[in-house]
Amino acid sequence: MKALLGDYPVTRLFKEKSSLEFADVRVPNTAFKRVVRDLEFDVAELAIVTFLLAKAHGKPLRLLPAVVTARFQHALLMHNTARGALPPEQLTGKRVGLRSYSVTTAAWIRCILADDHGVDLDRVKWVSFEDPHVAEFRDPPNVERAAAGKDMAAMLLAGELDAAILGELPGDERLQPVIVDPGAAARRWREKNGAIQINHMVTVKSSVSASESENIYELLKKSRVAAGNPEMNPFGVEENRRNLEVAIDCVYRQKMIPRRFAVEELFQ
Repeated sequence: MKALLGDYPVTRLFKEKSSLEFADVRVPNTAFKRVVRDLEFDVAELAIVTFLLAKAHGKPLRLLPAVVTARFQHALLMHNTARGALPPEQLTGKRVGLRSYSVTTAAWIRCILADDHGVDLDRVKWVSFEDPHVAEFRDPPNVERAAAGKDMAAMLLAGELDAAILGELPGDERLQPVIVDPGAAARRWREKNGAIQINHMVTVKSSVSASESENIYELLKKSRVAAGNPEMNPFGVEENRRNLEVAIDCVYRQKMIPRRFAVEELFQ
């Protein structure tokens, strides 16, 4: 069976012991289109929002209750401090860059802005740089595509964007988080919601049998134990129930999926 899985402490033992054929892909998210469009992999790491969109569009995939990456996203909404202060409450009417409207980091940040800062997401001018992973998904009307060859950080520094959701923290000291003290904001978010912000989980194609899925999951659990059972990599349906409920609600309220899935549906 073919697999797509990144190199993390929690997956190290799994990749060493598994008989799966792992794709030679250094950054898994660069192959997510191959997961949901081409159905190329029997077992694949996949961003939770991409999975929910794939589920909504009938893709034959199901989750295993294994979180391989999670983080609080508050620090990744950046602005150019050389252009003055930009409180998140003032993003209405502003141009905000994002890699793709439907990526998981962007979806989490939009929920943070709406829930904790009162931002009307429909009145922000989102500027995307890539197609959605799920081909059937359609961006809302307040999303425009950046011109070919444009760089998001460069546009932010040049004033062509007011803010941008960057996948990693930039090296330029002028670019700083829009949300002041993002660590404290993340702690408040976690206390308020009783959840973490999932990034990537493990999925299998529907053609993978129940016994094969169980064997894969059991080896993943051993791999997590070998990594020290990290807190931000929760395994198990009940251990992830609240995390998934919050993720589903976040995506539904942004009108990206037609209904709130029950958690159990994601594993079927």
